[in-house]
Amino acid sequence: MDHFTARLADVDPEVYAALEAETARQRNGIELIASENLVSRATLEALGSPMVNKTVEGYPGGRYYGGAEHADRIELLAVERAMELFGAAYANVQPHSGSQANLAVFLAFVKPGDTVLSMDLSAGGHLSHGAAPNLSGKWFDIVSYGVNADGFLDYEGMAATARATSPKLIIAGGSAYPRAIDFERFRVVADDVGAILLVDMAHWAGLVAARVHPDPVPVADVVTATTYKNLRGVRGGFILSHRAELARKLNSAVFPGVQGSVILNAVAAKAVAFREAMTPEFRAYARGVLDNARALAATLVDRDITVLTGGTDTPLLVVDLRPLGLTGAAASDVLERAGLTANKNGVPDDPESPRVTSGLRLGSSAGTARGFGVDEFTQIGDWVADVLEAMTAGTAEPAASRVRGEVETMVSAFPIYPA
Repeated sequence: MDHFTARLADVDPEVYAALEAETARQRNGIELIASENLVSRATLEALGSPMVNKTVEGYPGGRYYGGAEHADRIELLAVERAMELFGAAYANVQPHSGSQANLAVFLAFVKPGDTVLSMDLSAGGHLSHGAAPNLSGKWFDIVSYGVNADGFLDYEGMAATARATSPKLIIAGGSAYPRAIDFERFRVVADDVGAILLVDMAHWAGLVAARVHPDPVPVADVVTATTYKNLRGVRGGFILSHRAELARKLNSAVFPGVQGSVILNAVAAKAVAFREAMTPEFRAYARGVLDNARALAATLVDRDITVLTGGTDTPLLVVDLRPLGLTGAAASDVLERAGLTANKNGVPDDPESPRVTSGLRLGSSAGTARGFGVDEFTQIGDWVADVLEAMTAGTAEPAASRVRGEVETMVSAFPIYPA
């Protein structure tokens, strides 16, 4: 077989079959995992381009490898577009992931043993913000803030903890907190204790880009995010700041601090995502993401399913399954058999282990990319409630089978990735 022309199906039929099966899974089911989305054909073309062959280290104009003319052009496009899209004075598009972006911020501003204040994982925080199993939790003195009895962020508790512990870095944002965050209140606290303020907006960056969510860029010292989720692009991370004077510190923290060579085909795909996010179509999409998430939450509440905080201001919501006597692991398994992919998720004061959990996290980003509107997400909410109620009644499998058929009928009207 010729190295440059042989097709995947001939070179590796096993991998080809798995990829075809995954594409069919995405076509025939509904993706409700909040961290997933459906990228454009343009993104797929950039990611699968011969740019994957090129290796560079360093930054445009100062690479450690030759032949970087076109790599420089692509990275500069991505940086310029990110700065324009988010109104930032600085952007770094090299981080391989949001976690890598966060790690670079740690390296730039704190030393091992320093105190960092972040949202507790059980309240909706992220592993890379100081969870015990993560490097961030092993190398730094992590103190946490959480939520009040109603599930809303406890700002007074956060401020009191900051005053008592004098953290060097304060992190706002998480992976399972559904409400808009008051960045100004964090700014006041950070200034009071002399801390750097990092906002991780990975789960609502697309909404910020479309101006349908509060913007942390003018307020925080540093903002990290991902280009997937509701930004609807390739998997990867990036860093923003309105403080241009932080460029050298942050750049050196990314390279050579925590990463080596740049994944240039991913940077090309990031540039595509930023360009797509500048369009009126994307702004309409982002508004739809928020409308659909709220419709899904409202439907579940109407069906007496407990939704943390009673709703959402973001593309995600968290269901508390304890009143139903169910676990997140069991519920996500049955929902998947019904054609609805979700993920188990912890809830505040969760009695179950992280492998089991008492909650579900649901998101609207991928369904909205597919073309679903409020009517479809209302129906999805009813399907989720039907399955959960059937689980409590011992009739889960018949309900899952019925819903699966109805899901397949719905998605057939919203096709993706034609063969």
